[in-house]
Amino acid sequence: MDDAQLHTVWQQRQVYDPVVPLAQPLTALLKHDLAKRVRQVGRLAAIWDEVIPDEIAAHTALEGFSRGTLRVLVDSSGHRYQLRALLDGGLFEAIRSRFGGALDKVRLIPGQFDAIDLA
Repeated sequence: MDDAQLHTVWQQRQVYDPVVPLAQPLTALLKHDLAKRVRQVGRLAAIWDEVIPDEIAAHTALEGFSRGTLRVLVDSSGHRYQLRALLDGGLFEAIRSRFGGALDKVRLIPGQFDAIDLA
């Protein structure tokens, strides 16, 4: 047998580890995809806290942002109605102009959430 054949036989007899390390793909996912979303939602959260009145903001939670739609959980129908009126009355345009990104709409979702007091 020549060297090429011996090398081929040697490669075929090697035991390969079926475990594939996930660090590299996960790092790429976290750095590029999730980091961008976190920055966008963070900017929107800061703008939300500035623009929305405190008595209504306490009853809302930003759920997520994708494809130009900001999803907001609102804990009661009364607060959802008040928030919708504020957004339709010009508050949406104020948020949109401050954000500077592709914000097309705010979707209000009825839901319950636990308020977290960081103070």
